[in-house]
Amino acid sequence: MKKLIMTMLVAVCGLAANAQNPQKGDYFLYCHMSDKGQWTAFAVSKDGLNYEDIIGGEPIFSPKEMAGIEGGTRDAYICRSHDMKRYLMVTTDMNNSMTKALGKKEAWDNYGINLLTSDDLIHWKSTTFDYRKGLAIFSDGADKAKSVYKDWSTINRVWAPQIFWDPNHQWADGKKGGYFIYYSMWNRDEEKYDRMYYSYADESFTTITQPQPLFDWGYATIDADINYVPADGLYHMMIKKEGGTPGLFTATAKALTGPWGEPVEDDYVNFEGKKKCEGVSAFQIPGEEGWRIAYIEYSSRPRNYRICKADKFMRNFSDPQNIKGVTGPQHGSFMRITKKEYNRLLKLNK
Repeated sequence: MKKLIMTMLVAVCGLAANAQNPQKGDYFLYCHMSDKGQWTAFAVSKDGLNYEDIIGGEPIFSPKEMAGIEGGTRDAYICRSHDMKRYLMVTTDMNNSMTKALGKKEAWDNYGINLLTSDDLIHWKSTTFDYRKGLAIFSDGADKAKSVYKDWSTINRVWAPQIFWDPNHQWADGKKGGYFIYYSMWNRDEEKYDRMYYSYADESFTTITQPQPLFDWGYATIDADINYVPADGLYHMMIKKEGGTPGLFTATAKALTGPWGEPVEDDYVNFEGKKKCEGVSAFQIPGEEGWRIAYIEYSSRPRNYRICKADKFMRNFSDPQNIKGVTGPQHGSFMRITKKEYNRLLKLNK
């Protein structure tokens, strides 16, 4: 009996070490950048495929209040805190409709990200990080040897952040556990293209560490989405490659921080031919062994926001269909919610 109990404990600890962001409930929240403007919108669903807009797809919060640099919140990613007590969100701080007004060199330049917290999915607080300010904004900024740039003032992209609770991260004081935040970044004066970096946020979700390189495949990469896949015990990252064969590709690693292998070239989301896709987001529907892969096909007008199928190994992509019931779907993420949370959000429509 003791041996059986020890075996079970080891198994549970192993699962905890590789856990996804915690999931709860059989309903769904789709949290996304609106294709109508520079704001974050919500839609809810009972089955993960058919949705209903919250407040007609209008902003769930004021982007001007949450985005301290440009007043726009794009590429929203949402999840539960690791202790299930709060909700966390990260967004790209960017408003490309105000390029001239903001004095930006390029319409697609931006300078930072926003970390948001909420106790009820309705009321949000935000901390904005303007990377142009350099090492002073990072919790470990005093360690100048870690700096990836000589001059932070020339940074021109900090894009599409996402969150993953890492129970194995160890802080300098010995405390374990942190929020692994990964995103693409580009300083055109010091590097040739967008590369993937990562930082860690503490439990308050109001501080971040200096960005460190996640990988560099020799070409621009953006919009990464990482999930732990129990079927093969690996972390799978779906990502858009800039240039080369169009599509959404998968790389794998044994740990969040890598090393990440090269993307698989013969099994990828290729339904759209030469049309361009990005903003991938993978999720699972309760009762299904496989995965659902959502993404935006943005070459067409109107754009198409697709959800396709993948098997339990997050391979063999098939059966793409457009999301239903969402006004202006765009780059976003999916989180499971309870019936109580579902009903709470629907009340906003009354």
